[in-house]
Amino acid sequence: MSTATLLDIAMNHSENIIDRAKLGDKGAFNKLVSLWHKRIYNFSLKYFNDHDLATEATQKTFIKVFDHLGQLKEVEKFKSWIYVIALNQCREEDRKFGRLSKMFVSSDEVSEVKYKQEQTSSPESDYVKTEMSDIVTAAINELGEEQKAVLIMKEYEGLKFREIAEVLNVSENTVKSRLYYGLSHLKKILEKSRAFNESYHDGK
Repeated sequence: MSTATLLDIAMNHSENIIDRAKLGDKGAFNKLVSLWHKRIYNFSLKYFNDHDLATEATQKTFIKVFDHLGQLKEVEKFKSWIYVIALNQCREEDRKFGRLSKMFVSSDEVSEVKYKQEQTSSPESDYVKTEMSDIVTAAINELGEEQKAVLIMKEYEGLKFREIAEVLNVSENTVKSRLYYGLSHLKKILEKSRAFNESYHDGK
């Protein structure tokens, strides 16, 4: 687990800023945007692997945050709340531009999946973290939407299983199963891509 940065600490203790923003304090809202903009943009960029779409989704996310912040009843749940909005905006842009070429068969029906606890890394997880690059981002976009969303939130954004479950409105076991299969599929995609590239270059 990486050490929290000063920005992470500020984001996790921004209840006072949120309260002021809810009351219409524009300065507080701008501060909220400054704290969260990079993180939401990075989430959107991993989702799309496209700067323009990520920028569009990020802008619309904060417009929605501004419009609906007054409806947030529990400020301590702001983190999961803003990711709900960001994910919905990414999905909307995805549908608008017809970027989804396949639908993932939901793993909700999987009753139990043997998955290690949050503090324990798995070979698949380690594989992803050591291969973080544009190639990985492109491979992530070959996953089904459900697996992709969970993988980005857990491996790149550092959300806890409980927080992801709140964002997706599913059980923690469902989140764990989607992450497990997402990491497994991602590893296969990357290995296939690597094998193809090696074969291509050897054949030249």
